[in-house]
Amino acid sequence: MMLAAHPPGSPYQTGLDRNPANYAPLTPISFLERTADVFPRRTAWIHGGQSCDYRSFRERCRRLASALAGRGVAPGDTVAVVLPNTPPMLEAHYGVPMAGAVLNSINIRLEPATIGYILRHGRAKVLLTDSEFAPVVREALAGLEAPPLVVDVLDALAGGGERLGPLTYHELLAEGDPAFEPLLPADEWQAIGLNYTSGTTGYPKGVVIHHRGAYLNAIGQALACNIGLHPVYLWTLPMFHCNGWTFTWAVTLQAGTHICLRRVEPGPIFAAIAEHGVTHMCGAPIVMNMIANAPAELRRPFAQRVRAMTGGAAPPAAVLQKVAALGIDMTHLYGLTECYGPCSVCAWQEEWDTLDAERQAALQARQGVAYPTLAALDVIDPETMAPVPRDGVTIGEIMIRGNTIMKGYLADPGATQAAFAGGWYHTGDLAVMHPDGYAEVKDRLKDIIISGGENVSSIEVEAALYRHPAVLEAAVVAKPDPKWGETPCAFVTLKDGAAATAEELIAHCRTLLAGFKTPKAVIFGPLPKTSTGKIQKHELRDRVKGL
Repeated sequence: MMLAAHPPGSPYQTGLDRNPANYAPLTPISFLERTADVFPRRTAWIHGGQSCDYRSFRERCRRLASALAGRGVAPGDTVAVVLPNTPPMLEAHYGVPMAGAVLNSINIRLEPATIGYILRHGRAKVLLTDSEFAPVVREALAGLEAPPLVVDVLDALAGGGERLGPLTYHELLAEGDPAFEPLLPADEWQAIGLNYTSGTTGYPKGVVIHHRGAYLNAIGQALACNIGLHPVYLWTLPMFHCNGWTFTWAVTLQAGTHICLRRVEPGPIFAAIAEHGVTHMCGAPIVMNMIANAPAELRRPFAQRVRAMTGGAAPPAAVLQKVAALGIDMTHLYGLTECYGPCSVCAWQEEWDTLDAERQAALQARQGVAYPTLAALDVIDPETMAPVPRDGVTIGEIMIRGNTIMKGYLADPGATQAAFAGGWYHTGDLAVMHPDGYAEVKDRLKDIIISGGENVSSIEVEAALYRHPAVLEAAVVAKPDPKWGETPCAFVTLKDGAAATAEELIAHCRTLLAGFKTPKAVIFGPLPKTSTGKIQKHELRDRVKGL
C-alpha cells in the first residue's frame, strides 16, 4: 500500500490548518466524560455488595487525578499499581491519565524481584497496592534505592493484609477535588500506559502505549466483539493484562456495567452471570476450560446468551461445544502486549452455520482477520518481506502495523528497532494465510519442531491431544533425536478422575496426524506456567534434553 501527499500549493493545503475547533487529541478519557454526561445514573461498576453510578465514578476518578497531582505527580510521571480486578484498578485507568501520568499496571502474580525491577525500570513515583499482596510488594520495595510513595488499597473482600505506606486509597481520594479538570494530552502520541511483557526468559520489556492507540483499540473491541450499548461485562480477564485488553475503556465507551471479580473461580463466575445478567466476558483458554469443566454443584443456570472472547491457544472443539451448551458463545481473538491486546478476530461467516461442529471448531481456531482499527495484518516471509501465498500451507510470520501498535520498548532502542524492521511489527508467530484471508498461527518461531526435515506445528499436535476426553492441558516441544534431529514430545495434565496411558495418547494422535507429527513420548504431570498463565515451554525443552 502506497502513501500519497497533496503537493505544495494544492488548494487542500492552503488555509486549512488544524485548530482547536476541528481537532482534539484522541484519548479514552473522553469515553468516561461522555458516558457520565449522557448516562450519569447508569451503574458503572459492581463489586460484591457495592455499586457506583457513572456520575460518582467520574468524580472518584477526578479525585484520584487531583490527589495525585497534589502529591507531586506531573505529566509524564509513572504511577504503578499492583491491584486485582477491583474498582480502584478500574479507576486508575482514568484517574492516572487524567493527571497526565502514565499507568504501569503490574501483574499481581509476579515474584518480588521482577516487581522491584519493573518499579525501578519504569521509575514509578507512586504505587497503589492491594493489602493482600503486601508480603510480596514489601520485599520488592526493599531492594529500591528510591521507592515510590506507597498507597494501600484496603478491600473488604481481600480477607486481610497489612499496610505498607503512609496513607490508604480512601484517604488519597479524600484529598482530591471531584471537580478537577482532567489534563488531556497535548499530543495523542503521548504515553498513557506502560505494560511489561511476561518475561519467560530474563527481565521483561516495557511496552509503551499511547492515548491514540488506546482510544482506537477500545473502539476496535466494541466493533469486533459486537459490544452494543449498555453491556454487562464480567472481569474474568485480569485488568493488569494489556489494560484488560482495553476493555477497561471499551465497556465505559458503551456505558456498560463493569462486574468486578477479585478471584477467578467457577462458583463466583456462574453466580455473577446469573445474578447480574452478564452479556460479555473475556479470558485465557484456561479460564474457558475451567468454566467448561466446572462441577455441577458450582453451576448456575442463566437465560441470556453470553459472548466470551478468548485469546492464546485456540479452544479445543470439546470446550467450544461444552460452553455453547451452557449458553456461552466463544470468539477467538489474537494479539500481543505490543498491540494493546487483541488485534485480530476470527470473524464468523454466515455460511459456517450449516457446518458440523468439528468443522466449525477448526474454523474458529484460526486467528482470523485484522480489527477494523488495525491498518494491516499479513503473513510475511521474514527473509524477503513478501507476503506468502494464500494457500493455507506456506508458513511465514504474522506481521502487523497501524495506529494500535506500541510506541516501542522503554529505554531499549535496539529491541524497538528490531521489532519494527521493514516497517512492520514482527510478532514472532509462524502462521499460514488461508485463501479466504484468514490467518492461522502454526507456532512460535522458537517452538516449531523440525523432524526429518519436515516442519511440525506443536499447536497442531496439541490440538490433537486435546481431542482425547481425558486430557485437561497439553504442551508439545521438540525432543532431540539421533535419527530425526527432533521429534515431538508431549507434556500432559489429565482431568481429575480421568486415566490414560502414554501409549493410548500416542495411538489417539496417530489416528489424527501424520506419523512424523505423532508424539514419540508423553510425560504426565502439571505444566509450568508464567504469571499470566502461559505455559513455559522453555522449561519443558530443558526437561527433555536429559531424556
